[in-house]
Amino acid sequence: MKTNIKNMTVKELETFFGNIEEKKFRAKQLFQWLYRGAYSFDEMTDLSKELREKLEKEAFIEQLKIVKIQKSKKDGTRKYLFELSDGNTIESVFMKYKFGNSVCVSSQAGCRMGCSFCASTIGGLNRNLTAAEMADQILSIEKDTGEKIGNIVVMGTGEPFDNYENLSQFIRIINSKEGLNLGMRSITVSTCGLIPKIKEFANDFPQVNLALSLHAPNDKIRNMLMPINNKYNVDELLEVCRGYINKTGRRVTFEYALVKGINDNINHAEELALKLKGMICHVNLIPLNNVLESNLKGTERDDVEKFKNVLEKKGIQVTVRREMGSDIDAACGQLRLRN
Repeated sequence: MKTNIKNMTVKELETFFGNIEEKKFRAKQLFQWLYRGAYSFDEMTDLSKELREKLEKEAFIEQLKIVKIQKSKKDGTRKYLFELSDGNTIESVFMKYKFGNSVCVSSQAGCRMGCSFCASTIGGLNRNLTAAEMADQILSIEKDTGEKIGNIVVMGTGEPFDNYENLSQFIRIINSKEGLNLGMRSITVSTCGLIPKIKEFANDFPQVNLALSLHAPNDKIRNMLMPINNKYNVDELLEVCRGYINKTGRRVTFEYALVKGINDNINHAEELALKLKGMICHVNLIPLNNVLESNLKGTERDDVEKFKNVLEKKGIQVTVRREMGSDIDAACGQLRLRN
């Protein structure tokens, strides 16, 4: 079986080259070619013809197939439908901001977390993505747009911490100076709240940004919206976040999708502010984006502002997320496993 070399760090490639009786310094050359967007060994002109032929027999380069690109007429956001080698499909999003370009990366084909407001979990989980498949979302989008990506958010389909090993390898690869050279602080990982992995993440990647999908100020509401809360409740989750902050010195971003009539009134805002009091955190309010299969509706803009004002008066840092790409179903909660 051929080796998927895009799944490897430079050190792992050095071992690979040693195993095929080649000089280890070739590993860095090959790695740099991969992250300049090369998909063929023939493109790697500083490698000998004999070595390229050997690599062709021993290894392959992961490449996602772009099936469809949709471009928002509202803000220029692009949504990509990618086909994986086994026929599964995933979605990724390219977003342009004043501070630079961002890509929203998927970590799984589907999701098994079952959040009631999210399209990603409809149809369940098919499989985890490899580190190479995660990285190639970025490379493919850079190649298509001709633009450099400066920020990565792992907020596409899937629960990243449910695929922790591949997520970790992905972060190490894109952070590598020989690769995409993306700073740890330019990477954000979002989780619905897998407590053991939050603790592990604090140890492994203290400089990577953590975003927690909270979406409720109490267990009654969160149990209804997010089944994971039946295992890890709100108070447990916030206690672990305090531990994360103490260990890393970094703030946590709490994502809070406002659902009309469910979690969006003034009392909910006051309860949330009390829960977060004293924490180094930021609340990102997200007016719920419509999902075809769900009867949940987003909060109206005036009520979003009222919720925001309560948090601000209580000393909580808060912003309202821009609805990037909502006209092409590319906004938060709208990405999904496609056929």
